[in-house]
Amino acid sequence: MQIGFFDSGIGGLSVLHEARKLLPNERYLYYADTAHVPYGTKPKEEIRGYIFEAITFLRDQGCDAIVVACNTATSVAIDDLRATFQLPIIGMEPAVKPAVQANNHKRVLVFATEMTLKEPKFHNLVAKVDNEGVVDYLSMQELVVFSERFEFGAETVLPYLRSRLANLDLSAYGSVVLGCTHFIYFRPHLREVLPEATLILDGNAGTVQHLRNRVAGLPMETKTRGQVRYFRSGIPTPESEFSAYLERLEGC
Repeated sequence: MQIGFFDSGIGGLSVLHEARKLLPNERYLYYADTAHVPYGTKPKEEIRGYIFEAITFLRDQGCDAIVVACNTATSVAIDDLRATFQLPIIGMEPAVKPAVQANNHKRVLVFATEMTLKEPKFHNLVAKVDNEGVVDYLSMQELVVFSERFEFGAETVLPYLRSRLANLDLSAYGSVVLGCTHFIYFRPHLREVLPEATLILDGNAGTVQHLRNRVAGLPMETKTRGQVRYFRSGIPTPESEFSAYLERLEGC
């Protein structure tokens, strides 16, 4: 079985990283649309065009299931993708529900891209699980740019985070939700600026668990299991171009 992973760039590697731990014997194909990253600030219809091009590519490569490992892409296109393609398509969802359940009478803060925060899908999710009105949200769009440039230095990231959070009482928040797969890389930085007791949650584990449930029973090839092929906007790419990100994920 071959499972495709798609993201606007390198954020979805964090979901693939989780999948390879839970499903180590499958074959994987990772598609990073680095020719068009970031998605979060682009017009919706333009983003949809890139998404459909990528998913069509993954289907034509023989993927048996596809993970849209991008919250922005999920927000703007997941329903239409499922209506168009006749194979399991799994999307991302910010971990708002577990954050609300674990908030211990404190508030929940969701970090996401500008497009995700504009879309009805996000607001419908919050309305469904936030009965007490404890969820706040904040765009952290620049973190996508930092991660794509491999800019993880504290001298760059920490001033940005402190600036974005300057007007918030961080002690009021029991949980912070990383609503973009790119944000996983900045977990160590967030630990430096958030109160020690604050939970930092993401949707990766839940997404991969859902993937495992959806592909249960599909036949698995034994000769090439565990193999990963990488593409940048449809161009075959050696793993070495992603290795620094994969190594960084080990510490996140």
